Amino acid sequence: MKCPKPPGPVQPRELLKLLFATAIASAQPSRCIPAHLPRPEDLGRGRLIVIGAGKASAAMARAVEDHWTGDKSRLRGLVVTRYGYGVACQHIEIVEAAHPVPDAAGLAAAERMLSMVHGLSADDLVLCLISGGGSSLLPLPLPDLTLEHKQAVNRALLKSGATISEMNCVRRHLSAIKGGRLAAACHPARVVNLLISDVPGDNPMDIASGPTVADPTTCADALAIVRRYGIDLPPEVLDVLRSGRGESVKPGDPRIAGVQTHMIATPQMALEAAAAVAQGAGFRAYVLGDAIEGEARDVGKVLGGIALQVADRGQPVETPCVLLSGGESTVTVTGKGRGGRNVEFLLSLGIALNGHPRIHALAGDTDGVDGQEEIAGALLGPDTLMRAWAQGIRPKDSLADNDGHGFFEALGDSVVTGPTLTNVNDFRAICIEAPANR
Repeated sequence: MKCPKPPGPVQPRELLKLLFATAIASAQPSRCIPAHLPRPEDLGRGRLIVIGAGKASAAMARAVEDHWTGDKSRLRGLVVTRYGYGVACQHIEIVEAAHPVPDAAGLAAAERMLSMVHGLSADDLVLCLISGGGSSLLPLPLPDLTLEHKQAVNRALLKSGATISEMNCVRRHLSAIKGGRLAAACHPARVVNLLISDVPGDNPMDIASGPTVADPTTCADALAIVRRYGIDLPPEVLDVLRSGRGESVKPGDPRIAGVQTHMIATPQMALEAAAAVAQGAGFRAYVLGDAIEGEARDVGKVLGGIALQVADRGQPVETPCVLLSGGESTVTVTGKGRGGRNVEFLLSLGIALNGHPRIHALAGDTDGVDGQEEIAGALLGPDTLMRAWAQGIRPKDSLADNDGHGFFEALGDSVVTGPTLTNVNDFRAICIEAPANR
């Protein structure tokens, strides 16, 4: 991706917003899908069946319709996306459902999708469009479980502090469609996966809990995660895990032997796109990592310490610079505030920086939703803590109450993008200016 150089000097706050917008733009399906579409001659006599789920899936479906050059009469499909993330398509049906806690619309869509791929032939090609959020949007439970069970599981997982990989391991073993089951249902049709990654490490089985890829984990692994975090689950759910009835489709299963998987957008790609723009604006750019995990407030403390060392010591890099990172932190919820992992990180970072005059930061979720709020994230400046104190807001109290959104919203520093139609996970940028005497 060719990144434009900003015209003239840019202030840190505006640069940070530009970097976030660049990261989101780099992962737009209209940009990523065309190069990976099957050729019309690859289809032979069969049909092109498009299925998928995730916050980007509707935009991905639209990109398929716009750029596939084959006979559109042989194209049909169904994808499910988050409420507000739908886009108009002519041949592929778009269904909207709830995220992060699933609802009946997602359940019905998952049932219909599974039914749609039954009975396909070896001449048919299934194009599966998967992005982050699909775990909640395809909530088809195993027999003996209900939607209410899946809702209870999701709520408990979201509060537990478990990593996204751990949460999705549990979800895969309670699902009738995840953990490779959707791909197995497509057999003997050919399956091609186009994935937009929102998970640390870009492991396909963790993106939307891997409905169309093999799963080497087991029910015993899922049960160990439940015990590790003391997650309170309904008895029926625990029984499925203890009995082994939730085992997923394993590597080597002949039904999924020919599945092809392409990673078309990742957190690393988005960070590199932002780094190019920062360099064009005259800032050195350093990607610290695309898979940083851990408690959001702990990540804030650590990156705060690094930023202070850079600003005050010129180590390990020189200023002016931008420190970029991605991944998916977690929040163990103990308070009653309005929070999300990005604003929790940013508030912790701000406390660690204590108003350093040359450090600015932005943290946001590239899907436009941090936690359960229609707010992507927030901005932090040298005056953030001072302005909060002037309003009678105590930053440490806000952090203790998991009230990051309440804190930054009161200061007018929330970042609101609306639906971005993509999702490559968290984006964090710390901009460190050079000392005035340089």
